[in-house]
Amino acid sequence: MRCEMPLLGLLLCVVEDEFIVEISGTTVTITCPVSGDEIQWTPTGKKKNDNKYIIENHDSSPLNVTCQGNDNKQRAMYLNAKVCTNCEELDTLTVIGIIIADLLITLGVLILVHYFSKNKKGQSRAAAGSRPRAQKMQRPPPVPNPDYEPIRKGQREVYAGLEHRGF
Repeated sequence: MRCEMPLLGLLLCVVEDEFIVEISGTTVTITCPVSGDEIQWTPTGKKKNDNKYIIENHDSSPLNVTCQGNDNKQRAMYLNAKVCTNCEELDTLTVIGIIIADLLITLGVLILVHYFSKNKKGQSRAAAGSRPRAQKMQRPPPVPNPDYEPIRKGQREVYAGLEHRGF
């Protein structure tokens, strides 16, 4: 059994005595596993070339296809191929080239960001050298909130009636 994974994600497995299906745009080519000169295909009316059955402008509708060779043994398959009119086919080298180019560009951007961020840190240290800084500077006390002012000596009688409750 031989399996191939094309770029469009369609998994094709080819086993001896099985059909080979190739899809290119809206053209579907089916190869009969029987070799010979007199291969009869059903349904008729499509293009036939040796042991290949070619469907041009396939509309993605399911189809039962059969072929019969000189040995009078009929082989059948159910074709449910989705085709695309605006798809582009890419070979393996093109896809590998795109991936490698993307990785190189990403690596270049990463190196540039690292280089410029490293230089920025160096410039800020040089500018700070003109004025010495203390190791740990203490912060000034916070600005008091006017809702929580301390009780002044003249206001103690206002709060004298309040008793402290123990829990």
